[in-house]
Amino acid sequence: MSRIPSGAQLRADVMAGLVVALALIPEAIAFSLIAGVDPRVGLYASFIMAVSIAFLGGRPAMISAATGAMALVVAPLSIEYGVDYLIAATILAGLIQVGLGLLGVAKLMRFVPPSVMTGFINALAILIFLAQLPHLAGVGVPIYAMVAVGLVIIFGLPLLTKAIPAPLVAIVVLTVGALAMGIPARTVGDMGELPDTLPIPLIPDVPFNVETLTLVLPYAVTLALVGLMESLMTAKVVDDITETSSDHAREARGQGIANVLVGFFGGMAGCAMIGQTMINVKSGARTRVSTFLAGVFLLILCVGLGDVVGMIPIAALVAVMFFVAIVTFDWHSIAPGTVRRMPWTETLVMAVTVAVVVWTHNLALGVIVGVIVSMVLFARKAAMQADVTSVLDPDGGTRVYSVNGEVFFASTGELVQRFDYAEQGLSKVVVDMSGAHVWDSSAVAALDQVTEHFRRHDVEVEITGLNKPSAHLHKELTGTLVGGH
Repeated sequence: MSRIPSGAQLRADVMAGLVVALALIPEAIAFSLIAGVDPRVGLYASFIMAVSIAFLGGRPAMISAATGAMALVVAPLSIEYGVDYLIAATILAGLIQVGLGLLGVAKLMRFVPPSVMTGFINALAILIFLAQLPHLAGVGVPIYAMVAVGLVIIFGLPLLTKAIPAPLVAIVVLTVGALAMGIPARTVGDMGELPDTLPIPLIPDVPFNVETLTLVLPYAVTLALVGLMESLMTAKVVDDITETSSDHAREARGQGIANVLVGFFGGMAGCAMIGQTMINVKSGARTRVSTFLAGVFLLILCVGLGDVVGMIPIAALVAVMFFVAIVTFDWHSIAPGTVRRMPWTETLVMAVTVAVVVWTHNLALGVIVGVIVSMVLFARKAAMQADVTSVLDPDGGTRVYSVNGEVFFASTGELVQRFDYAEQGLSKVVVDMSGAHVWDSSAVAALDQVTEHFRRHDVEVEITGLNKPSAHLHKELTGTLVGGH
């Protein structure tokens, strides 16, 4: 927390932190159940993660806590071997994340195309929406009415005043209304027992040997990669929304240290949460104060006010999360005008990313597949842009071929076929590379192949116009210096 926020900003951060804390409770309990552990494991993890990342992280106003993606990864380990092995995997995952942060893995974010980012955001919005539907299965009309009233408050109150976050008002109004009218609504307390003591430092009770490391390491590596990817992608989303920049390398290191601390306090691995982060940012939070207070309020609410928090109807929190899903989704990306203007390749990448994430519920896998599809389409486009034209010298004995575009593995096959090796009367061929760039060994091999084909017909070949990087690569791979500029 490097700078002190203004009075108005501090008030916004405090109120946003309270709303986020309320939204974290049922999420942390649900994720604990997914991981097959006591609800306190997820709640303690969320508290430790939020408080520590407020000091260690590189993205102000971003919320990190126990998440569903991390719970799914570690569930088989905890269910089969117990919570101590989960804790060991959490600590090891944190150490791996610190190492990756020091190695500069955050810089890889610049290779994530905007279409993948849009797909990531839209998929998250869909997952947030779908995650609320089980809470509405088999309930009566009063519950649907509560959710509807909650949405009306959340969207309508800002038109009158923004002094208090609308989601907080909706939670309070629906809780009081449900109690006053005796509506039999499922509550936070019905989801699991809230902790009544502070977390205590501990060391996981596992054998410290190679066998344990072999068992835990695959889970730890997966946790580290999934957590970093979700955190860095979420940080990029907040960067765009707030029009500010953040230190992604510091965020990567901070997430790792926070997970180590979480593990030593008996929690499960966590990372950035897009839903709670969007609640925080949309409520006006912009500094680390909101993140810190979200963790502090979470602990106070659970330990000190557990009985009161337990009365909050799940329907109120469902309304909040529906709101998050609606404002998170990039509706502009699917508008007919946008779809018509955008290249079909970018629309395809976005759709693939969304489809993979929603189908697998694996955010990291969706992003990876989206990036791969984007790379393949880019390579295809670049390969098609490589062109070869030629002109015959007036004397009739020399033909000049001009190569234009990017020459790399995807374009070399067509490139080699664009030359007429059996043309009669030629004594010399000049391959002018002034308009081209040689990217890899496949391109160099293709030029050598062209040269060899002509020499079989007793035609001299001269390669000219290579730019400095291309000429250097050609010399490095063949040991021959050809004409450059």
